[in-house]
Amino acid sequence: MNDFSFSFTPLLPVVLLALFAALAVAVTALGFWQRRSGTLLRAIGLALILLALFDPALVRQNKQPLKDVVAVVVDQSGSQTIGERQKQTEKAESELVKRLKALGNIDVRVIDSGSNDTEDDGTRLFSALNEGLADVPAERIGGVFMITDGLVDDIPANPATLGFKAPLHAFITGHEGERDRRIELLDAPRFGIVGKDTTIQLRVLDTSKGQEPVVIHVRRDGNPIADVTAAPGERIRLPVKIEHGGPNVVEIEVQTLPGELTAINNKAVLTIDGVRDKLKVLLVSGEPHAGERMWRNLLKSDANVDLVHFTILRPPEKQDGTPINELSLIAFPTADLFGRKIKDFDLIIFDRYSNQSVLPSIYLDNIVRYVRNGGALLIAAGPDFADPDGFYYTPLGHITPARPEGTVMESAAGFRATVTAIGAKHPVTRGLPGADQKPPAWSRWFRQVNADVTRGTSVLSGAQGKPLLVLSHEGKGRVALLLSDQMWLWARGFQGGGPDIELLRRLAHWLMKEPELDEEALRAKVNGHRIEIERQSLKDKIPPVHITSPSGKQETVTLTPAAPGLSRASVKVSQMGLYRLTDGDLSALANVGPENPREFQDVISTTERLRPLAEATGGTVRRIADGTKGDITLPRIVAMRDSPIYGGSDYVAIKRTGAAEVKGVGVAPVGIGLLGLIFLLGSVIASWLVEARRRVPRSEAKS
Repeated sequence: MNDFSFSFTPLLPVVLLALFAALAVAVTALGFWQRRSGTLLRAIGLALILLALFDPALVRQNKQPLKDVVAVVVDQSGSQTIGERQKQTEKAESELVKRLKALGNIDVRVIDSGSNDTEDDGTRLFSALNEGLADVPAERIGGVFMITDGLVDDIPANPATLGFKAPLHAFITGHEGERDRRIELLDAPRFGIVGKDTTIQLRVLDTSKGQEPVVIHVRRDGNPIADVTAAPGERIRLPVKIEHGGPNVVEIEVQTLPGELTAINNKAVLTIDGVRDKLKVLLVSGEPHAGERMWRNLLKSDANVDLVHFTILRPPEKQDGTPINELSLIAFPTADLFGRKIKDFDLIIFDRYSNQSVLPSIYLDNIVRYVRNGGALLIAAGPDFADPDGFYYTPLGHITPARPEGTVMESAAGFRATVTAIGAKHPVTRGLPGADQKPPAWSRWFRQVNADVTRGTSVLSGAQGKPLLVLSHEGKGRVALLLSDQMWLWARGFQGGGPDIELLRRLAHWLMKEPELDEEALRAKVNGHRIEIERQSLKDKIPPVHITSPSGKQETVTLTPAAPGLSRASVKVSQMGLYRLTDGDLSALANVGPENPREFQDVISTTERLRPLAEATGGTVRRIADGTKGDITLPRIVAMRDSPIYGGSDYVAIKRTGAAEVKGVGVAPVGIGLLGLIFLLGSVIASWLVEARRRVPRSEAKS
């Protein structure tokens, strides 16, 4: 195919040529005004000279027609997997591509667009369209077809931002009149104070416009905590107590409707990170000693610790006749601390406290109840613990994990604390700095209360393998017993010291029930499309873990030992949503992808979102479902030249762009060369001849 056109390449600056043209016009006008003969021929000559100075050329272009590019954008997002939409999409794609190719001279580009599982940005078909047509000039685009359920989240507000002038057609999957019920989170806090309630605000939406009350089931970490009844559309304030630090997984679920489109959005998952406001610690020192300052300095160095410290300097049995008004000591507020306010404390520490009758049995009973109801107790025992009327022989003996033998080991040679075999598996003592050496690279201690473990676990041993640090669970609470008062030697750096700060930090976190310090725990961490499973246990044999996917499919995984007390496994998953893991005793939850993906918040197919943009481009939006078995019906597809409308009730059209590629160019000069010279000389000769003919008669008349 050849196209012809003229081009001009001025030999002089355009300003000079314009002056020459103006002068030529003036001379020609003067000649006509004076009625001079040959003026027209002179004007033609001047025009030819001016044309030659513009250097005109005849341009011939050899063009090869290019195929019109038509994009077929296929929505492969999560909502397209609901019901029959996937079948409808596959059939529509196959038939549409076949019909477009049948038109001839069409380059069909199929662009698959799916929602990114790691992001919560919804369905982005236009982003995929821009990427798929990035190498195509706008003038070659003859149309765009989108096969989708209409739930598109990146629709341009202005058709001009599309970057091309061609029709956009949307084929909508799904069915008219779909029904769905879903949970909408209105206020979802990401953090909460441990031990306090945090409020989640939500409502249940029902497209069927039903007003029957619905029951909302609430679970925390897989355990039911509440059932709430509410009407659809009602704003609900749901208080949830944050039980522990770290992730608290809250599930909110409503019952599925009969004939409902999907149950995926009948559940909402929310992870609330538990944080502690301030750790309130009560430290009771039985008498002044070298280690008392260690406890106080350690606890006061942490800005998150609110410390209440009392030292019993004058026990009740001391009667020396000193008048009360001359004593500068503060009376021990037993009624407040161990009565009304005991629940305010997160941790109670008894440091070398002996049974001095300062605390009546009723208050010791309060401490026992406090621990069994979820409190934490740390006992740092001194020599008095071994006495027949010592601390163990009070009501606190019911929760103390070791019984004193009645003797105290004191040796000038001393001993080194050693991590026990089971302590090597326990998170409190596993991997302590210096513990990997034999003997441990820690300073010696010189005193230890001999005792027998009655409950719990001995994680550190001392002289002659006797228990030194014993940990125990009591009801909902926890107890730690340190059978020596010489940890201060580590704190002061005696013989190089020891890991006192790290050990006490872990010990406090374990007493506070921090999940990472639990000795029996099943953990699951999501890394992209993989679930990293970790089982912390003091047991020798680790059972397999059973995984239940969001669709209900089950899988069993065997864990591999990775460290003392730790076994791990990594599982690749494909579905997005909440996975449940259990080994029979423990369970864990893992959410792959966004917790409540935008993709599944509203799943009712619609023709209205894309309609304004499609009609602005001359395109159409229509449903393609035919029946309830995944069958479809597509309109006729035709090709049209440039038109304001590219569709009707029974047809859709693409635009024939007429785009072509230039294969060769030929240039033939017109104003310069033989042809130009012939025209120029011809005009001059003609002018001379006319002048000659007019002068001859005048000469004859004179004669």
